Amino acid sequence: QVQLVESGGGLVEAGGSLSLSCAASGIIFRVGDMGWYRQAPGKQREVVATISTGGTRIYAGSAKGRFTISRDNAKNTVFLQMNSLDPEDTAVYYCSARIQERFSSAGVNYWGKGTLVTVSS
Repeated sequence: QVQLVESGGGLVEAGGSLSLSCAASGIIFRVGDMGWYRQAPGKQREVVATISTGGTRIYAGSAKGRFTISRDNAKNTVFLQMNSLDPEDTAVYYCSARIQERFSSAGVNYWGKGTLVTVSS
């Protein structure tokens, strides 16, 4: 059973930094694109940043210049370094990854359960 488990959320003051991580576990053959998404109260889930297996990064406009996504392919882990945090960044942050399990012919998008980031003003 493949699982994605996020960690690193919490409470931080405006202007501060937080680092999130998300590790995939299970009988995994291949991990493709990985990404971070967030959902603020009363809003739809939105993409924050994605990273391909080769390291190509795509950021949402709100994340550019403040957030950095990275990954460790050997550990099937994706990271999100968040700097200059603003109360508008308050949300539940989810990681997602396209994972092909061993003995499976195709990849499937998996989601973590989310980690709460709260930025106080």
